[in-house]
Amino acid sequence: MIFDWGGTLTPWHDLELADMWRAICSAHLPPDDVEKAAAALADAELELWRRGTDEHRSATLAEAFEMAGVQPTEELLATHFETWTPHTHTDPAVPGLFNTLREQGIRIGVLSNTIWSREWHERVFARDDVLDLLDGAVYSSEIPWTKPHANAFRAAMDAVGATDPASCVFVGDRPYDDIHGAKSAGLRAVQIWHQTTHAFERPGLTPPDAVINGLDELLPHIERWI
Repeated sequence: MIFDWGGTLTPWHDLELADMWRAICSAHLPPDDVEKAAAALADAELELWRRGTDEHRSATLAEAFEMAGVQPTEELLATHFETWTPHTHTDPAVPGLFNTLREQGIRIGVLSNTIWSREWHERVFARDDVLDLLDGAVYSSEIPWTKPHANAFRAAMDAVGATDPASCVFVGDRPYDDIHGAKSAGLRAVQIWHQTTHAFERPGLTPPDAVINGLDELLPHIERWI
């Protein structure tokens, strides 16, 4: 089992990047510089996400700062992490789900399109007491590709020691990056449906093998496939 992170292992949050960056920058930059820096950082991050979606090329947080012409301090980076903290909490269903999967001998992995580092993600998982339940994880910030590139899914399979795509299930919320990408790479795919899923749909996508409204609905599908 390989899981997406944002919107899958964490509940979906509707956010404006400019608002997030404004809150981060206002804690460290002179008032006259906040709006310009926040706008530049939001534009840079949106461009990196566009590049990931359209060109399947990965990116890092450092690239966003470089594109925006902002030099981050350790204090600003700490504020960045803290500002995002309310939106990174792991879904309460995850620990029980992961423990049940492991009891059935199923390895658990994560594949996330992210500009954040492994260290930041592991801080989140450790905080929520699920890091030790993961058998492997791949963050696009560490590899050349983003989902839906097949190589991203192969990297995630390697991380959990899987060799046969047909033996793997990917769980995610985005119809193109997660579901179409996983199906194109030969994996089964389960889509979590939330209120903004329709915004990410596009014509000609491969449909999921199952659709759920929450992680608490996943196990019956896994048991059926087993």
